[in-house]
Amino acid sequence: MKKKKIVLLGTAHPFRGGLASYNERLAEEFVKEGYEFIIYTFTVQYPNFLFPGKTQFSSSPKPNLVIERKINSVNPFNWLKIGLELRKMKPDVIISKFWIPFIGPSLGTINKIAKSKQTKIISILDNMIPHEKRIGDKLLARYYVSSVDSFIAMSDSVQQDLKEFTTKKCLLNPHPLFDNFGESIPKAKALETLKLDPSFKYIMFFGFIRDYKGLDLLLEAMQDKRLETNKIKLIVAGEYYSNEQKYLDLIKQFGIESQIELFTEFIPNEEVATYFSAADLVVQPYKTATQSGITQIAYHFEKPMVVTDVGGLKEIVPENKVGFVVKPEPKELAEAILKFYASDIDFNHFIKEEKKKYSWLRLVQKIEELIA
Repeated sequence: MKKKKIVLLGTAHPFRGGLASYNERLAEEFVKEGYEFIIYTFTVQYPNFLFPGKTQFSSSPKPNLVIERKINSVNPFNWLKIGLELRKMKPDVIISKFWIPFIGPSLGTINKIAKSKQTKIISILDNMIPHEKRIGDKLLARYYVSSVDSFIAMSDSVQQDLKEFTTKKCLLNPHPLFDNFGESIPKAKALETLKLDPSFKYIMFFGFIRDYKGLDLLLEAMQDKRLETNKIKLIVAGEYYSNEQKYLDLIKQFGIESQIELFTEFIPNEEVATYFSAADLVVQPYKTATQSGITQIAYHFEKPMVVTDVGGLKEIVPENKVGFVVKPEPKELAEAILKFYASDIDFNHFIKEEKKKYSWLRLVQKIEELIA
């Protein structure tokens, strides 16, 4: 049987971050299943003035995948060229990853030109409308949606949001495990590597620091004197994608300097295991959300979680099994952290069972269902 050819349009090496990791891991699974798989990534993903971090590029080695830098997100002539190139190639499937309306015109135009009887267009949706909204978001999202045949939504809330734009077929498949960051290491070694005092307990906020992720709520929760009494410290691991001074001022205002360990640079893939191995608990104090790749890294490293009752987070963190779900309020976050350390729940057992649901093969099978 002739191998099906799939082209994925989206972020990949040399770009960094969760989007690239997701696309590369999905590609690996399709290749393992016998598909011919090519990633068309960006020459220009964002103009530098729109990018909130220090650099868009990864220092990690290139994965063993076919990755071609093709797409310029701001050049319509490029979209025409790539669309015609794919129309001539006639892949069986084009998968495009949609996470922000800004990329709607580029990927949507390429999809429209490349679409044919031989080529189906499938989209994997992170969000329909971003957490940090801008004028024109819905217009750009609607243009993109019109270019797609069918969809995979990574949370129920995104699946519901899509109904505002189309009635086309959409299957739900939660974010699979991020199992491409290596294995856990002994906690003592992780603490030593990070130069952290092993006499303390450590909870962690991990990932890019954006206002909607609620780090300010967690910092306020750390004021609770019971946390200090119980020798609980907070690791903040991730690069600032919003105003750094705002958070430094809050730490000073709340008088919690001694309770916070800041690692506020981009965390490369090869160092992720060290941070998760050092932490007892991962806290996601989000103010808004659809789903989060951080949850799936925590599952991989079998770490309990405290998440807020927003978007799709509670869908994948069963209460009193994998962790706790609370309102996005400092008092409730503090209570959940204390409850975790006082609890006799066998979190590890429940996490091992729950994580079986989130395989990459299951996602491949959902996409195959749409292809069929």
